Amino acid sequence: MHMADALISPTVGGIMWAATAGLIAHCSRKISTNLEGSRVPLMGVLGAFIFAAQMINFTIPATGSSGHLGGGAILAILLGPHAAFLTIASVLTIQSLFFADGGILALGCNIFNLGFWPCFVAYPFIYKAITGHSPSRGRIVTGAMLASIAGLQLGAFSVVLETVASGISELPFETFVMIMQPIHLAIGLVEGLVTAAVVTFVWKARPEILAMAQGLGVRTAPSFRGVVTGLALAALVTGGALSWFASAHPDGLEWSMAKVSGKEELEAPADGIHAMLAGIQEKTALLPDYAFKAAEHESAQAEGEAPAAWPAVDAGTSTSGILGGAMTMLLAGALGLFLKKRQHRA
Repeated sequence: MHMADALISPTVGGIMWAATAGLIAHCSRKISTNLEGSRVPLMGVLGAFIFAAQMINFTIPATGSSGHLGGGAILAILLGPHAAFLTIASVLTIQSLFFADGGILALGCNIFNLGFWPCFVAYPFIYKAITGHSPSRGRIVTGAMLASIAGLQLGAFSVVLETVASGISELPFETFVMIMQPIHLAIGLVEGLVTAAVVTFVWKARPEILAMAQGLGVRTAPSFRGVVTGLALAALVTGGALSWFASAHPDGLEWSMAKVSGKEELEAPADGIHAMLAGIQEKTALLPDYAFKAAEHESAQAEGEAPAAWPAVDAGTSTSGILGGAMTMLLAGALGLFLKKRQHRA
């Protein structure tokens, strides 16, 4: 559900950049007053895990479409909404700048759509309402499923609104929304299952993590070394090898655009701010589309020829998964450490 700049006007992009910047500032203020030191490494490894997990598109049967994990619900449940929003913002920023996944103009939209709804709506009003202060396996599964579905539905609807409000594409509201919502409902069901599995695993291993995320407090300063190590290894394996097994079908947004317009990708305006930001992204993207630049160019040249082998064993994909996960871990972890130090100075 990463929006490209071709869908967004400068006005809508600027408004969403401003809204997202305001949310980042708000979250930074909130967690700089109550961020436990043990949550800082969790921000880093969970960011790396979500980066790697988003590389794996799973096929939606009988549709010719695919989806990938959004990750906002997992982050909110394990980190709390404010730290989660900063972490998903780190993931999406690294993806946009260094892997050309999602446009720079659309970055504010993408952070808002994938971060705001799960962290500040689905988590507090659905997940917490269902699980309460005494979580059980059944409550966690139910809450995680419903929160994931709701967050993704709201995010998909926001994509439609932002696209239509921009008015630079020919995607009509009624048709676009009638295709976007059902396919993202199917994706949300899978995300809900994954979210429930991850959260249940962490709850069994260290229930204090969920208590801290809900702001319940923990009597002693816990060490989450085992969970952190496990998540780091999961991110490494997912990004380095499991990413080869990603579905080759277009994701839900691309599939929806193709159903409406006949094209999975739309052309952005060739001048103005779109051209300027495209030029910047071309220079910053070390591994565009999660591949070495030469390999990515050859793949584009070969488009329309015989289908690629599956699994797509590729050194560029593995390098992207490992490097991107490490960069996200450093960014999210450094942000958490900076805010933790600010807390001590206050």
